[in-house]
Amino acid sequence: MAPPPPSPSMAPPGLIHSAPGLPDTCAPLSPSRAVAAATAAATSMSGSVADTPSAIQICRIMRPDDANVAGNVHGGTILKMIEEAGAIISTRHCNSQDGERCVAALARVERTDFLSPMCIGEVAHVSAEITYTSKHSVEVQVNVMSENILTGTKKLTNKATLWYVPLSLKNVDKVLEVPPVVYSRQEQEEEGRKRYEAQKLERMETKWRNGDIVQPVLNPEPNTVSYSQSSLIHLVGPSDCTLHGFVHGGVTMKLMDEVAGIVAARHCKTNIVTASVDAINFHDKIRKGCVITISGRMTFTSNKSMEIEVLVDADPVVDNSQKRYRAASAFFTYVSLSQEGKPMPVPQLVPETEDEKKRFEEGKGRYLQMKASDRATWNLSPRHPPPATGACATVVMVPCPRHLVTPWPKPLFPLRAVLCKVSV
Repeated sequence: MAPPPPSPSMAPPGLIHSAPGLPDTCAPLSPSRAVAAATAAATSMSGSVADTPSAIQICRIMRPDDANVAGNVHGGTILKMIEEAGAIISTRHCNSQDGERCVAALARVERTDFLSPMCIGEVAHVSAEITYTSKHSVEVQVNVMSENILTGTKKLTNKATLWYVPLSLKNVDKVLEVPPVVYSRQEQEEEGRKRYEAQKLERMETKWRNGDIVQPVLNPEPNTVSYSQSSLIHLVGPSDCTLHGFVHGGVTMKLMDEVAGIVAARHCKTNIVTASVDAINFHDKIRKGCVITISGRMTFTSNKSMEIEVLVDADPVVDNSQKRYRAASAFFTYVSLSQEGKPMPVPQLVPETEDEKKRFEEGKGRYLQMKASDRATWNLSPRHPPPATGACATVVMVPCPRHLVTPWPKPLFPLRAVLCKVSV
């Protein structure tokens, strides 16, 4: 008898139990409480359970290595959760019709905002929804809600938009067509098409930077770009990859956030947290066995925030026919916190070379553009999540009960709101 196929959630064997008509649930929960939690999560996030033909819940213990020294969950961990939800829902949708089987690969992540820190001991509800499909791509909207299970308080912590492309299982270089979704309003399709064209144009504009390389400098001065720039070298192993030997997008984003955090900490030498991530572009796939170099450098500082550019280069050391190439790039924004969790001023960056000065002005332009956009459109209320329109996936992370004996740090502040108020 052949073994059952692995769960798309990639959870360890024995942790996931499925039943017809019910979302997947985690073993540590009793059956009755698991069903109740699944039903409540699906209903609160996306309407009734009947409106979610494809739903999933993943439970994972939040261990101390998921958090920073202040007890807040790493931004990279949240990004990985977001990508997992997007990969599940988009892969399910792309295989919803008869035809060649495929797996959805992450191509781009739009700006992702960290509205407030998530602490160990809270439950994260990650809801994913397909909002637009083109001929060869899928747009997934993701919301992350955190729940304090001691008080029942819930808050919106993240909002993200991801783009996936379906790759054939027989030939991973072949992009398949995406089944269309049914829109409740014609305006939804038109708005989605505009977003698709805009992200396509932005992806083209980032390709000219692919030749950029972060070079080390001996004995750099404090507060300069060279002083805080950092690199991480990682050998891609089987645990980083899908069943087809390519790195998960969430793994790459987690490593990028780790490097960006090191750069920010070196620059200001205080506790730092991720405030937002600008668009992450995945330029090419990374295969198992590659050596990847994740490099980060400071590009801009305002009064209370820092922008860090992160570049990912892949070196296929076992394949002499292919040269080193740029695999991904993004801009991360961090803020500095005092011991009381209050935002505090950061040391101002001192650009030295002409290229550094140019990148500083470009970063300043992005910062001012973000502030202007926030004043016009941003809504911090977590009480009105977007309605469900189609397939939906839910990822739930449950912390270990033994952790709950310790009082947890209070949520620090809505980081996105702080960035709107600081001055350059």
